[in-house]
Amino acid sequence: MTRDDIKQLHVALLAGGWSDEAGISMDSGRNCLSALQEAGFTHVDLLNVADPDFVTTMVNGKYDVAFIAMHGRYGEDGCIQGLLEIMHIPYTFSGVLASALGTNKDAAKEIYRAAGIPVPEGTTVDGSCADDPAKLHELVEKYGLPLFVKPSANGSSYGISRVAEEAALPEAIRKAASEGDAVLVENCIEGKEITVPVIGNADDELQALPIVEIVFDSEYYDVKVKYEPASMHHVIPARLTDEETKRAQEYAMRAHRALGCKGASRCDFIVKDDGTPVLLEINTIPGMTERSLLPDSARAAGISFPELCTRFVEWALQGR
Repeated sequence: MTRDDIKQLHVALLAGGWSDEAGISMDSGRNCLSALQEAGFTHVDLLNVADPDFVTTMVNGKYDVAFIAMHGRYGEDGCIQGLLEIMHIPYTFSGVLASALGTNKDAAKEIYRAAGIPVPEGTTVDGSCADDPAKLHELVEKYGLPLFVKPSANGSSYGISRVAEEAALPEAIRKAASEGDAVLVENCIEGKEITVPVIGNADDELQALPIVEIVFDSEYYDVKVKYEPASMHHVIPARLTDEETKRAQEYAMRAHRALGCKGASRCDFIVKDDGTPVLLEINTIPGMTERSLLPDSARAAGISFPELCTRFVEWALQGR
């Protein structure tokens, strides 16, 4: 199928949903719609999956491919991918297993460790731990302070706290538990925050895009900072040595392969003072708004957003 043929396909652009990131997802969806239309796609429907008639629309729409612009629960965790598998509709980005693993931070860390990628030390607890002083003290003794407390399976910094005192740990655990059942408690890694986008399907197609350094004045890269203008917080290329750049890009591609990601991923790292990149998490459907990191990095690599979205559709049609 030629690229001209692909641009005649009927594309279901899926966004919205029920997660904390539903509004951002709709922004991503609208941005992707404009990009696909600019690229020459003639039949693209932007659909909010939370619409009561969504499934009926998908069944009756005779769609050739789905472009997923969903973030967080139901979109990035394998749920929408499972529905599309049942409907036999090819879709952009990772499959059910890679999506589910990527969303579960604790499970994904085991895979990264096995692949030789440095990750923070930590453990998973449930919300009841907040009422167990002995357990709380044990966490502090084992991992030290400050700690990061976050939902094990949520995105975009929702439910995350940086805990500098043991007395603040119960509230941080309750906050994280309110966003999901399992809570991840990790030691705080200090250093330069970067993100490394990777695009492509097969090993021989993978491309690590320019690394983005993230600068901010808050304690960590929180939700407010993430959705401010990119020019306020993105430094491209990141201020790293050649060796640090090479190592971070290699780790990002290694994580992409280890999880079995397709189309795109974006790995968030802290680069320690000794130059070691420590992997915090992977995003299997990175943000696609005008403020988002992946489009910003692609532009720095000379890839326009319409071209990038076209490639995503092309990769979606490979091997599904």
